[in-house]
Amino acid sequence: MAKSPYRPFQPKAEQVALLPRVSGNTINGVGEATRRQASPIYWHAPDSLAFGSLQNWFYTQNADDAHINKAREDRAEILAIDLAPIAPEPLEQPADAWTAQLQDYSQTIDLELFGIAAFRPEWTFEDVSIGQKWIIMIGVAHDYEQIRAAPATTAGAEVIRQYGRGAKAAKDIASWIRERGWDATPLGGPMAGPVLLIPPAIECGFGELGKHGSVINKEYGSSFRLAAVLTDIPLTATDKQKYGVDDFCSRCQVCANACPPEAIGPEKTMVRGERKWYVDFDKCIPFFNETAGCAICISICPWSIPGKGTRIIDQLRRRAERQKACG
Repeated sequence: MAKSPYRPFQPKAEQVALLPRVSGNTINGVGEATRRQASPIYWHAPDSLAFGSLQNWFYTQNADDAHINKAREDRAEILAIDLAPIAPEPLEQPADAWTAQLQDYSQTIDLELFGIAAFRPEWTFEDVSIGQKWIIMIGVAHDYEQIRAAPATTAGAEVIRQYGRGAKAAKDIASWIRERGWDATPLGGPMAGPVLLIPPAIECGFGELGKHGSVINKEYGSSFRLAAVLTDIPLTATDKQKYGVDDFCSRCQVCANACPPEAIGPEKTMVRGERKWYVDFDKCIPFFNETAGCAICISICPWSIPGKGTRIIDQLRRRAERQKACG
């Protein structure tokens, strides 16, 4: 398979000088056999992070790029939108009614994926406590022609645009709930906030974790971004989905071969008590920082090609049937 044209990658000396002594993989809990909450590592307040200087340095790169700056300006306008006030009289109705109405409302706003999961404490970062019982998940898909240009700055701008769309959808849903007398908190990227978004995205049915560390959805592959809303209104969880991503990723080498810093390994890794696909943070982040967020692995994933996911699922099903027939 074709190897990355960006290899070998050598980080800029000015970035290397900012690397902390601690490994990002250590912070992430690689090799730890005991389950624990994740530690903040990136996309939090930089003064609180070992890698905070690198996070600040990221914003010095491509600072004059028109695509990046326009996308950031548009996102800033979205982030400035006020939430609706909480109505004084809370609407009381059963969970199935809330869920059906929210699903109907989600069809009227700008998003592609919608799901619901009962919130779990292990989905927060360490020293964070969340009181809400439910998390509503949102997925917003990239424009494939834009993201496939990764690691060009036009692809980086596309990522920023989708984070903006996700933030807007989360605010729309939170305001819809607040107008009915209940509190709701929107969450969106790239700043991480208090909650890990990939675990509830998997739980609510968006897909499965891929070798490149991102969720793989049957329709959009990994070419989408996440946002969420925390709330206490009674809800019903959407179903978790499983369609053979593990089997596929164990044999596919596309993202691993395309990764310039060779951060994607061939096997799962033990991370905070769970064996899962994991991207080497120390290898990934320097290239990520120098290329407007990279995004090569999600753009090149076979599942991300429009219309390809359903065909892959059919192939995996037929393969499983053949294996079963052969005993």
